[in-house]
Amino acid sequence: MSLMPKIPTEPATAVLDQAHLGDIRGAFGTIAKGDIAPRRTWKTRLVTLAAIVGPGLIVMTGDNDAGAFSTYSQAGQNYGYSLLWTLLLMLPVLYVNQEMVIRLGAVTGVGHARLILERFGKFWGAFSVIDLFLLNALTIVSEFIGINLGLQYLGVPKIAGVFIAACVIIGVASTGDFRKFERFAMCLIAFSFLLVPLFVLVHPPLGAVANGFFVPQMPHVPSDGLAAVLLLVIGIIGTTLAPWQLFFQQSYVVDKRITPRFIRYSRVDLAIGFIIVIGGAIALMAAAAAIFAHHPEFGNFTDDLGVADGLQKYVGRVPAVVFALALIDASIIGASAVSLSTAYAISDVFKFNHSLHRKPGEAKFFYVVYGALLFGAAALVLTPGMPLGLITNAVQGLAGVLLPSATVFLLLLCNDRAVLGPWVNGRFINLLTGVVIAVLLLLSVILTAAVVYPAITGTQIIAILGGGSILAVIIALVMFVMRRMSGAAKAPPVDRSGQDDWRMSPLHKLAPGGFTPAMRVWMMALRGYLFLAGGLVVARIIELALTGAS
Repeated sequence: MSLMPKIPTEPATAVLDQAHLGDIRGAFGTIAKGDIAPRRTWKTRLVTLAAIVGPGLIVMTGDNDAGAFSTYSQAGQNYGYSLLWTLLLMLPVLYVNQEMVIRLGAVTGVGHARLILERFGKFWGAFSVIDLFLLNALTIVSEFIGINLGLQYLGVPKIAGVFIAACVIIGVASTGDFRKFERFAMCLIAFSFLLVPLFVLVHPPLGAVANGFFVPQMPHVPSDGLAAVLLLVIGIIGTTLAPWQLFFQQSYVVDKRITPRFIRYSRVDLAIGFIIVIGGAIALMAAAAAIFAHHPEFGNFTDDLGVADGLQKYVGRVPAVVFALALIDASIIGASAVSLSTAYAISDVFKFNHSLHRKPGEAKFFYVVYGALLFGAAALVLTPGMPLGLITNAVQGLAGVLLPSATVFLLLLCNDRAVLGPWVNGRFINLLTGVVIAVLLLLSVILTAAVVYPAITGTQIIAILGGGSILAVIIALVMFVMRRMSGAAKAPPVDRSGQDDWRMSPLHKLAPGGFTPAMRVWMMALRGYLFLAGGLVVARIIELALTGAS
């Protein structure tokens, strides 16, 4: 699609890879570079939306990956419909987080890790890349565990199936044609709708599903089982809000060449993906609840293969096959997106070419990182005696530790006027994100404690939640009073005119970033927590691995 007129000249931007400049070539349409024609009719708006859709759909569908299949199925099999409301709780948080990275990508033309490096220094830049690499590498292994379980149920040979899956994921991304990759991703997204016939075939009672979704409640468990429930709730939150999503969507928006003029369409793309991910999560949790209700397996979740076996036993072969195919599809989407987020971030920080518009010969480092992660994960899954369950637990533990820091930097960047100009956050978004950070930090502490001390009780978890909440309120009040007493001048109001044409200046021309003295203290405290908690989690994982080996 090409609507006139076009911009005669283009201001300098911070784009690091020239392949990120040019026409938007989406799966379902093209928008010419410089196209600023108004979209006044529904037809032109829908044609534009068709060209823009992709980043939101992929990142949201990728959120329902192998880990999500396992977590949501566990919630349904062990506790019925009683934890569906946690998905409703995640709705505003998930959308707000991903909407912020849409703005960052479209306005700056730079990836998330590169912005952290440039605005907050080498330590935090290196930390963001290293922790992303470690966590994503383990996450990709969990995706191949999902592929393996699905293939195992279908009777496909393990080695051939996993190897072919890895080759397909790498091959589709290595064509040098962005549109081909996105069309492949759209096909995978279409297959994710297999969860709809699964839901219909299992036909859980709609009244129970609606009650579980809209009415917060806790399952009826003995006091010694409360800790397991609370940790699963944290696991649901950690599965829904993953750091890789922020890095992937920002870089993918940049690679797709989306500019501020089309942010509104990207928000619609995100909203569509948002509906798909929540609908899929409800289908998985409700189906597992319906399958195992009043059967011996209720409350005894093992893995996704056990869910497939239960489907065949109590509903029939067809829904079990549908579940296995949906699991493989979700795992492939997840493996592709998580690998890309890592390759984008590392290449961006080290200033290597990093675009799906480039062939492997034009972006060697980018494709080497991408391929190495996928083949390495596939090899680990195929290695006899590999503690795959421990790897899955490691993903959850490390994700719990790293959740708060990713959102902290997201909030700081979205309030940096040199970075976002007229696109900076408003007061409501800042308030909501601040509350989210406080909650994530509390959940991170609990999850870290549970990994290090598996015997933690529900009473102790509630005590941490209560004490942490009181401490958060006190800190907020102290900061408010200190700000008032300091007499600091209010920042001038944001001029939001000219948003469609505003782009961040080249990085070397930006005013210095960094932290205020108060923020520096908080970031030092966060750094100390991350080192302590991360070290404890890693030590515990190594201890479990050594114990299992002996």
